[in-house]
Amino acid sequence: MNLKFNYYWLFVLPPLIFGVWLLSKTSENKPLRYLPYYGPKNWSKSGDTNYHSIPAFLFTNQNKVTFSSKDVKDKIYVCEYFFSTCKSICPIMNKNLEKVYQLFKNDADFLILSHTVDPETDSSEVLLNYAKMHGVNNQQWQFLTGSKQDLYTLARKGYLLSADEGNGGAEDFIHTQNFALIDKNGHIRGYYDGTDSLEVKRLIIDINVLKQAYAFQNKSNP
Repeated sequence: MNLKFNYYWLFVLPPLIFGVWLLSKTSENKPLRYLPYYGPKNWSKSGDTNYHSIPAFLFTNQNKVTFSSKDVKDKIYVCEYFFSTCKSICPIMNKNLEKVYQLFKNDADFLILSHTVDPETDSSEVLLNYAKMHGVNNQQWQFLTGSKQDLYTLARKGYLLSADEGNGGAEDFIHTQNFALIDKNGHIRGYYDGTDSLEVKRLIIDINVLKQAYAFQNKSNP
C-alpha cells in the first residue's frame, strides 16, 4: 500500500506544483481585475465600443500657468470640485486627498486636479496658499481656476459630477463630495465619496489597479 501511495503522489505532485507556480506567475503579471467604464457609450459601424471621454479644457493653475487637457494626456488622474472658503465637506475631502497625494506625489504618470466652483474668489494666489496649506510642493496636485461657465460645463458634461442643470451663471452652484478617477485615455473609471475614508481607500486601490493594468498592457505590447 505504501509503495502504491508513493507512486501515486509521484505522478500527481509535479503537475500540481507546476500549476501552483503557474498560477502565482499569472497573478504577478496579469491585473487582478479591470475597472468599469462610466458614462454614455456608443458603438461604431465596426462594432467597437466608444466610451465617454473628458472633452478638451483650458484653465489656470495655482502658479498662474495655463493647464489644459494636453497636460493630462497619458496620465491617470483624480478630479474634484471644491472652493477654498468652504467650511463643510471640502476640508474633509482635501484632507483625504492629501493621503492620495502623499502616496503618488513622485509618480510622473499621476495627477490630482482640484477645480474651484468659486472662481471669483479663488484666484491663482488664493489657490497657491490653499495648496501650500495641504502640503503641496510639486506639480502632481493642480488647483485650477478659470471661467465659471467652462468649469461648470466640464463638471456636468465631462466628469458627470452633477446631474443638476445650470449654465454657470451667477445663481448657479455645484457642491459635490464625489471624486472621479480618469484613465490615461480620458475615460471615467470610478466615483468615490471624498468624505468617506473607506471610499478613499477604495480609490487608492483602484489607482493601483489601473497602474497594474497599464503595466501589463505595456509588457504584452512592447
